[in-house]
Amino acid sequence: MRIKFALAGALAALIAASAVQAQDFKPRIVRFGYGLVDDSNQGRAVRFFAKEVEKATGGKMKIRAIGNASLGSDTQMQQALIGGAQEMMVGSTATLVGIAPQMALWDTPFLITSVKEADALLDGPVGEKVKATLEPKGMVGLVYWENGFRNLTNNKQPVARLEDMNGIKLRVMQNNVFLDSFKALGANAVPLPFSELFTALETKAVDGQENPYNTVLSSKFYEVQKYLTITNHVYSPWIVTVSKKWWDQLSPAEQKVLNDAATKSRDFERRDTREEAAKALADLKQKGMAVNELPPAEVARMRDKLSAVHASVAASVGQDLWSQTQDELTRIRAGK
Repeated sequence: MRIKFALAGALAALIAASAVQAQDFKPRIVRFGYGLVDDSNQGRAVRFFAKEVEKATGGKMKIRAIGNASLGSDTQMQQALIGGAQEMMVGSTATLVGIAPQMALWDTPFLITSVKEADALLDGPVGEKVKATLEPKGMVGLVYWENGFRNLTNNKQPVARLEDMNGIKLRVMQNNVFLDSFKALGANAVPLPFSELFTALETKAVDGQENPYNTVLSSKFYEVQKYLTITNHVYSPWIVTVSKKWWDQLSPAEQKVLNDAATKSRDFERRDTREEAAKALADLKQKGMAVNELPPAEVARMRDKLSAVHASVAASVGQDLWSQTQDELTRIRAGK
């Protein structure tokens, strides 16, 4: 009898706990916007996130994945999050610099040299510190996803040396570090939203652009670009963000579900992106792009040209954060 009572009590406690937890999840429709096409690494990761959230909330919280920049450019979606008109998005950290200047750290050319360094830096104390600067501005940063190492494409000529950059009309993100970097390298840098890029390339309003292989492939830039130069000039992260106005309305249980799903989606997205990147380069060659790799000596010349940009980034993000980043990279590279 005692065992029966104990089992009955345990079952009642479990049912009661489940009932309390169920009450913590309200029926919600969450608009999750992103810029790339649905069949991209970004789109796949958003759908993965959606499934995790719906599974954890018993279907009460439903994620509406809205890609193709249908909710606007990154900057437009950011303003929608701040105003509470949209719940979630994933986009480039580079477009957040006007809101949180510390995000410019991730735009530093030739700062990160491997994915191992990227993961350790972004998921460690430096990444957390930069992410936390969004909250006072009206957004909550959940996790960093990987966009990848950025490389150059253009229609004028192969870029085999620094001087080949001269005069190339290059689309860059609406971000001063990117503008200053490519101006210093001799290009005619033109800031444009990503949503306008394909048309600008197609109409020859710009000669080229710079993005990871995956984005070049999924956005079909190979249809309007001839040359691809492997430069790996910037490791570019994406960041998953939430409207703070909306976040503050959620229960702790709902916030935990989103955080847990975001962490799982981060791991999924990075694996997916890295697997796809290796295939993407081969596919771009097969589709007719002329690919060359910038020689190490030319990479060094570019880096030297960008010393003033590095100093400018240090000033804009704060010397303490810059020094902490350099110390952390030294520690990571030493394997500590």
